[in-house]
Amino acid sequence: VVENLLVLIAVARNSKFHSAMYLFLGNLAASDLLAGVAFVANTLLSGPVTLGLTPLEWFAREGSAFITLSASVFSLLAIAIERHVAIAKVKLYGSDKSCRMLLLIVASWLISLVLGGLPILGWNCLGHLEACSTVLPLYTKRYVLCVVTIFSVILLAIVALYIRIYCVVRSSHADVAGPQTLALLKTVTIVLGVFIVCWLPAFSILLLDYACPIRSCPVLYKAHYFFAFATLNSLLNPVIYTWRSRDLR
Repeated sequence: VVENLLVLIAVARNSKFHSAMYLFLGNLAASDLLAGVAFVANTLLSGPVTLGLTPLEWFAREGSAFITLSASVFSLLAIAIERHVAIAKVKLYGSDKSCRMLLLIVASWLISLVLGGLPILGWNCLGHLEACSTVLPLYTKRYVLCVVTIFSVILLAIVALYIRIYCVVRSSHADVAGPQTLALLKTVTIVLGVFIVCWLPAFSILLLDYACPIRSCPVLYKAHYFFAFATLNSLLNPVIYTWRSRDLR
């Protein structure tokens, strides 16, 4: 939490970091910060405390984690689009660049709120226990599958964008990007790689949850280990930023 807060302060106070790239990184840091807060809250409200939670409180606890995860995924997509614009010289932003960036960030959070809030709005298994997820007991398996599928498709699109970017860089066209642009490209590629490595086990356990009949997969009862590993992503991102950026250090 503290590391991501320091990144946000650095981006806000240093005019060097008021470009599209760093604003999107700042948005990612904000989602990581909130993910850290959500993880702490989730930990404090887990175990025996869970039995005392109302359904609304449970949905709020789990929904906060889904919202911050969604915001991280959409931030990674925004960063990939920005890098593609910067390196492939795509005319996307138009004259009012700052307004478009702000709208993109706001839209990512609104979509994240909708995705994370669907169970509390009614897409849950209350009254239909046979449809419940084992890992996330009040969520339906179909909701879990839907969210994981959306995230996976977005991540595949991001990977495709970066492949496209590297193809442009390696093409015969000379000097499509300067050293600083290439350094930023490497940084965000590392960030994406770390995100996938950290979250792949959690996504896998959720897909297994959908596929397994009730009580047939004991590993599902150890899912908290997979999610704890996933939260390392929020800790590692600010380390990557400071390692790769002398200005942030």
